[in-house]
Amino acid sequence: TTAEAFRAFEAHYGAQLPEFSGDYTPYWEDGAASSARETAMNRDSAERLAQAETLWALRQPAGFPTGDFFAAWRNVLLYSEHTWGAHNSISQPDVPFVRDQWRVKQAFALDADKQSRQLLDRALGTWNAAPPQRDQPAFFDVFNTTSWERTDLVTVPAELAAAGGSVADANGKSVPSQRLSNGELVFLAKEIPALAARRFQVLPSQGGPASSRLKAQGATLTHPDFTLRLDEGTGAIASLRSRATGTDLVDPKAAAALNDYFYLPGSDLKGLQRNGTPRISVKESGPLVVSLLAVSEAPGCKQLAREIRVVDGLDRIEILDLIDKRAVRQKEGVHLGFGFNVPEGVVRLDVGWAVVRPEADQIPAACKNWFSVQRWADISNDRFGVTLASVDAPLVQVGGITANLVGSQTDHRVWIQQLKQSQTLFWWVMNNHWHTNYRADQEGPVLFRFYLQPHRGYSAERAARFGAACSQPLLAARAFGTAPVQPPFRLSSERVLVSAFKPSDDGKAWIVRLYGASGQPQTTRIEWQQGSVRQLWISVTSERPLQKTDGSLQLPPWGIATLRADRP
Repeated sequence: TTAEAFRAFEAHYGAQLPEFSGDYTPYWEDGAASSARETAMNRDSAERLAQAETLWALRQPAGFPTGDFFAAWRNVLLYSEHTWGAHNSISQPDVPFVRDQWRVKQAFALDADKQSRQLLDRALGTWNAAPPQRDQPAFFDVFNTTSWERTDLVTVPAELAAAGGSVADANGKSVPSQRLSNGELVFLAKEIPALAARRFQVLPSQGGPASSRLKAQGATLTHPDFTLRLDEGTGAIASLRSRATGTDLVDPKAAAALNDYFYLPGSDLKGLQRNGTPRISVKESGPLVVSLLAVSEAPGCKQLAREIRVVDGLDRIEILDLIDKRAVRQKEGVHLGFGFNVPEGVVRLDVGWAVVRPEADQIPAACKNWFSVQRWADISNDRFGVTLASVDAPLVQVGGITANLVGSQTDHRVWIQQLKQSQTLFWWVMNNHWHTNYRADQEGPVLFRFYLQPHRGYSAERAARFGAACSQPLLAARAFGTAPVQPPFRLSSERVLVSAFKPSDDGKAWIVRLYGASGQPQTTRIEWQQGSVRQLWISVTSERPLQKTDGSLQLPPWGIATLRADRP
């Protein structure tokens, strides 16, 4: 067998083999951006399923629909799998064989989106809660599916928001809220416990006038933690003065400001194009949320609309880029630049279950023209930095637009051999560069969401929490029961995160997966509510009980541990 052959080879030649370590950054991930809408959708579905599993574990573990989750996860994985389409998808994009293959591939993403939404609704229990009575407070619970306390913006469920105009806590104390321009009612939910919920209510009356610490005027947004200004000629962020860092985080000498649009037809960087002059207006005017909207014409697009939003009480900047793409079959790439002013800053990328520094942590022959990011990138020096979370787009370039190698490359010398340190990132959100398999063109509106958080010192676990929070929002659902859900367990270490919490597939236990997000060896202890667990086991992805444990664990850097907790 293959295993026997390699064991024999290792026994005979193992001592002579050189050893290499690092991230083997691959070369073919670029195809994910050839169908950017479906890729973004599928990333959302995966996060939504993880949240739905956690909600099921918190609210009704005995009724966990294992088969339905299996089917949804299967579709997520089959969309992400590399076989994107027909061998002649570029040379003959309009033949029925090619179109039919894309319909099959696309269906994995569409079905996973539908299934994940249905499972989340079922987990929230929206089907069996009593509807609100007219002229009476409508109670709802806000759930935090992550393993640390959260404060965040929450959207009130539409059927409850229609019943009133302001939000209060369970005791009737008013909390900051606002009706957005699209009609949604949002509020700031503070200090929601880990793996638990807090109760709130929608009041029939409008909230009283609230003073605002936010201001949107002209091309400038003012927030207690930072002030930002848009470039009136491009719509990019030309200045971001952070009070936390004491600096302007935009590098005026960089090739890009922040959220700067670039369109490259073909592969020659001399042909790089910019968007037209934007129309900048105030979209949200406070008191809780303010935003600026920059709308412009842009090459490769029917329209480019970029909204920059800040929330009173949150130390982040939200970027919502809606790119309405034109179908273009000539080779093209759409890039969004972020030129940060973090002198001598080190770039770190979240690659899933580890953090990689480009060049420093890569194995020889790894790809350096582009990188795949799970949730976030960070640029920090020894004094300050900024974390950038990308919810929808996974591909990033370091130092410049280096993803301009079209088709198959047979000369290895055209690839970057050594990557220079840089504090400028370019997100590669769309392309049709590949010569087979992937899509020849893509068309229609796609939303790309980015979140910026300035900070003082770099912390891997803080960046991991920020990235997860941007991808897994606090969730609101109509309340039922006498009290909101309480945490089933606690971890002794804040540097260890829960990456998954679900009922076991056999219906007899909970499964908890822990992640050592700090990049350092960690010791933690999991402490369950008294009487809630009969026996705790070390387990693996099969969920089988392997070894009894008292809940004390040691995790290596970036280590993962799976626990099985048998219910009484």
